Amino acid sequence: MRFTLRQLSYFVAAGETGSVTRAAELVNISQPSVSAAISHLETELGVQIFVRQHAQGLSLTTAGKRLLRAAKESLRAAYELYDVANAAGSIVSGPINVGSFTTFSSVIMPELWRGFVSKYPDAQMVVTEGSEAELLEGLRSARIDIALTYQLNLTPDMSFQPLVEMPSYVLLAASHPFAARSSVRLEELADEPFILLDLPLSRQYFLSMFEQRSITPRIVAETASPSTLRSYVGAGLGFSMLTVRPVNMIAENGRPLAYVELEGNISPMVMGLACLKDIRRPRIVDAFEAHCREVITIDHIPGMRGTDSSPRHVIADEV
Repeated sequence: MRFTLRQLSYFVAAGETGSVTRAAELVNISQPSVSAAISHLETELGVQIFVRQHAQGLSLTTAGKRLLRAAKESLRAAYELYDVANAAGSIVSGPINVGSFTTFSSVIMPELWRGFVSKYPDAQMVVTEGSEAELLEGLRSARIDIALTYQLNLTPDMSFQPLVEMPSYVLLAASHPFAARSSVRLEELADEPFILLDLPLSRQYFLSMFEQRSITPRIVAETASPSTLRSYVGAGLGFSMLTVRPVNMIAENGRPLAYVELEGNISPMVMGLACLKDIRRPRIVDAFEAHCREVITIDHIPGMRGTDSSPRHVIADEV
């Protein structure tokens, strides 16, 4: 065999994404390296794997589709060798690709990642951020082993291990008249400008709160970036609603923020771990799940403020 597992992994990334550029970003390697791996495999195997279309990227040939399935199975079998060695030596090691939902990745993942690799120094952990739809597709295509996400719209082919409930709250500028209050009703904010987090499932979740109360939100801005949303709110452009409560209560533009409880019978978001059903999980994935259950609890979520922690806001003149 005159090709490597690394070359196979580059081919799988290109086949799943349909793009050399995106594949290179996914595996954190240069584009020429991905292209060279594909060319080498085509020469070695004697088949054309891709049809190269300048404007539309890469399209798998019929042979390429069969090779993609075989390559994924070969990589999965190769990684199982780590489990054999681990079982014999009681060591957790090898690669693991963890998916993380975009809105809380920057808050939770750094501490979670550091703690896991500190506990298991032989683990090679990679984190892939994305929306829930992107994470589920990553699980199905075996690009992701396990995903930290919300329990929303999970399909029957997925299993879910709940970790913690995360109630929503109102995000306000620290100078807002309601910032010092312990709670607020959505009806009290009905006429105020609203800044919407424009991610597929988050968007529907927050808009449903208005619908349940027959309120039409006065949306003045939409953004898929939680950082941008926090800065808009900090600047006093409107209020928003989130479930992630970073310990840092200063927006990225330096403006102080306030977290105020949202009154009413509102179902919390449930954070947990999603995996593909009916698939043999490597030992390292089980170890990561156990690590998450240990460090993500109702009393502590890495990088986040508790729902009843003080202070609820930062006074503007303290900054």
